[in-house]
Amino acid sequence: MAELTLKTVAGKDAGKVELDAAVFGLEPNVPVMHQVVTAQLAARRSGTQSTKTRSEVRGGGKKPWAQKGTGNARQGSIRAPHFTGGGVALGPKPRKYDQKTPKKMVKLATRSALSDRAAEGKVVVVDSWNFDTPKTKTAKQALAALDVAGNVLVVLSQDDTNAMLSFRNLVDVQVIAAGELNAYDILCSDWVVFTKDSLPKADGPTAGQSVAAAGKLADSAERLDAAGDSDADGVSDLVDPSPHGDGSHGPIADDAQPEGYPIKGNADSMLYHLPETSFYNRTVAEVWFDTEESAKAAGFTRPASQLKKEAEEAAAEAESTENGEDA
Repeated sequence: MAELTLKTVAGKDAGKVELDAAVFGLEPNVPVMHQVVTAQLAARRSGTQSTKTRSEVRGGGKKPWAQKGTGNARQGSIRAPHFTGGGVALGPKPRKYDQKTPKKMVKLATRSALSDRAAEGKVVVVDSWNFDTPKTKTAKQALAALDVAGNVLVVLSQDDTNAMLSFRNLVDVQVIAAGELNAYDILCSDWVVFTKDSLPKADGPTAGQSVAAAGKLADSAERLDAAGDSDADGVSDLVDPSPHGDGSHGPIADDAQPEGYPIKGNADSMLYHLPETSFYNRTVAEVWFDTEESAKAAGFTRPASQLKKEAEEAAAEAESTENGEDA
């Protein structure tokens, strides 16, 4: 790990702080950063632009002139695209510009951007801001004491309310929470200023992971027993087997199935998968359930395609039964 001089608000040295090499010591991956930033900017587009086609333009219901005998080309409506005041051919319509970006790619782009700033010596770590009251003048003096100029990205923890209120009025300063750190904002800034609490680590909440998610992981780690195995099955698992209520079990090592919990659940899509269904073997269980009732009680549902197929099969079976009784 690389070491960096820890600073105080007054700009004085306060010891050393280690930068995680997995976050600040990578070789920047430029293509990944480009793709992630492009996707982030695309997601910002509102996509509300719209034009009217010939069927949406008012008027033009009457044929402008006779089909034959006038010497003109045949026309059916004055609202065709080649007429003044007509519809627009192949014009823009409301759409979404969102791009699907893998989480690992987002994390790599963020760490690549941080590594690039660290290699340039543009990363500053402050012990703590310790602002008694929100005051923009104090924040401006602190940045001057730290000798940072230009566009500055100040990364704060959730409880740095006074610092956030102090920095947000400065034109060249952008304030961001540690869990919202992203490649675009880092690359748009000349300097990145952290506190010891907001400094990202490989297993921390930043660099592609939310603070809430990191908190859940920390809570899960605290629930591990001394041997790391609560049911003596030789597999490290959680002592608290109910992250989603009764009848549920948390994930265990190597995606092994806990005994008595055959149903897989995906927390992102809120779907559960039964054994021998099409998605079961392709799903990495983030939670296990003992019965369908437990999964439904936790807010999980079956995939829509499977529900539709079952409904069609039930309808076909009911129809065949009815036809047999009529015969």
